[in-house]
Amino acid sequence: MQSSDFPIEDIRAKFPALNFKNKEQVFPIYFDGPGGTQMVQGCIDRMLEYIETGMANLHGTFSTSIKTDALLAEAKEAVGDLLNCPAEEVAFGQNMTSLAFQVSHSLKPLLKEADEIVVTQLDHRANVDPWLHLAKETGATVKFIPVDKQKLILDLSHPDSLITQKTKLVAIGLSSNLTGTVTNAKKIFEAANKVNAITIADAVHAVPHFLVDKQDLGCDILFCSAYKFFGPHLGIVGIKKAIFEALKIPKLQPAPNEIPYKLETGTQNHEAIAGLCGAIDFIEGLGTGDTRRQRLKAGMEAIETHEQELMHSLEQFLESIPEVKLYRASSEIKKTPTFAFRIDGIHSREATKFFAEKFNLYIGDGHFYAATMAEVFPVMETGGWIRIGFAPYNTLEEIEIFKKALQELLQRKT
Repeated sequence: MQSSDFPIEDIRAKFPALNFKNKEQVFPIYFDGPGGTQMVQGCIDRMLEYIETGMANLHGTFSTSIKTDALLAEAKEAVGDLLNCPAEEVAFGQNMTSLAFQVSHSLKPLLKEADEIVVTQLDHRANVDPWLHLAKETGATVKFIPVDKQKLILDLSHPDSLITQKTKLVAIGLSSNLTGTVTNAKKIFEAANKVNAITIADAVHAVPHFLVDKQDLGCDILFCSAYKFFGPHLGIVGIKKAIFEALKIPKLQPAPNEIPYKLETGTQNHEAIAGLCGAIDFIEGLGTGDTRRQRLKAGMEAIETHEQELMHSLEQFLESIPEVKLYRASSEIKKTPTFAFRIDGIHSREATKFFAEKFNLYIGDGHFYAATMAEVFPVMETGGWIRIGFAPYNTLEEIEIFKKALQELLQRKT
């Protein structure tokens, strides 16, 4: 049974996809949260409202244009409260990856040959390759913080050799989209700030699971994606004002050159930005408090408590199955409810196909763009990892169905 403190049935009712039968005329079980959550009704409502009541571009004198200006201001205030950063530092784009490459290109004048860039082996490549590209363009040297293969955390045993006076940029993921490991990014950023390096956080997999505080982290640039927390496909970045203003961003001659609009080249996806407001409203509605930030904090704490309950249930089960190799940090390491594992003698794609066709469990397989990890742990010959990731609409009852499915799969193998 679920914890009585978490209104799981009310929450599930807010996600239309959970109540929509697939072609087999059954309700799917979505265990693919790290790849993108389902969209909350409030997000859909805000998108439709914007579309149905008239759309327009910015800065006009007529009502729909004025409405669109107000929408962008509203969304940036909401994101500012979600991430704890000023609204003027928030910009939107196609997705996190595109924004990262755009920022990378714009940082080029700030780096030179012999400078050093630090990235990690644990990260999604969206927080690696834009900075590798920057190194190639500037002649900078790249250092990878290695992953400890036994502990499934970053190996910080030699910090002085990683971050030096030559370090100009440090990019860290707050939480692994593969193992769920939550990295102590604040500690790494503190070392980077001492040498005045630009600090970059990939919060794509963090924002859906725990409260992120950009100011407390001490990072200059933070990325996240709305579709990972119940919203539309939309990239989000928060950039410290001084750095944002210094960025040399390619633009059309008459386009604005002030922040944050200088990064938002061309017409934005206004209907998606409206949906983002609805997604943040959903989180806020789960909490209480005098300010939106307080309500968002309480809402995220409620989500985290529920997901931790789910996490412990699945973790104990997977650890009890001899045929399962679970890639997961130890209990004292904070983790999101994200599980990467392999099954002895069974190709990962074969397993996820079985789960989908026989039990309507929607589970991913592959490297999930944590491609460096797939090299550190050579896994692709058997299809990479199987990954299960939870969202607040998942239940203990769904986990019981997965347990039955895995046991049946193992019986078929024998």
